[in-house]
Amino acid sequence: MSEELPPDLRYTADHEWIRPEDDVVVIGITDYAQQQLGDVVYVDLPAAGAEVEQGQPFGEVESTKSVSDLFAPVSGTVEARNDALDDRPELVNNDPYGDGWMVSIRMTDTSQVADLLDAAGYQATLPE
Repeated sequence: MSEELPPDLRYTADHEWIRPEDDVVVIGITDYAQQQLGDVVYVDLPAAGAEVEQGQPFGEVESTKSVSDLFAPVSGTVEARNDALDDRPELVNNDPYGDGWMVSIRMTDTSQVADLLDAAGYQATLPE
């Protein structure tokens, strides 16, 4: 199973991606993750101002198949959430690296980005 992974993103083994922009990161789930989930019907995201901790659940994605936790790739404070997903959760399926983004977080420790996988490293974790 090979997919085109945006090279400017960093990835987690739990199938989240981040797009670093100085000390703020935008977070979503990978194309592989949305394919495994199937049709996304609901996304539960924290409000702006919520604190998240690296490796800990910060929300959920509900699909026709299952409910999956979202794990924070970095620690920090939620700056914004993608309110469009409240009415259109299918954006996660249709555009996981664009309009299907979930939250942006102001990091408390920017060095955590270095712990994440690059595109090649993430690709290596996926089944063939």
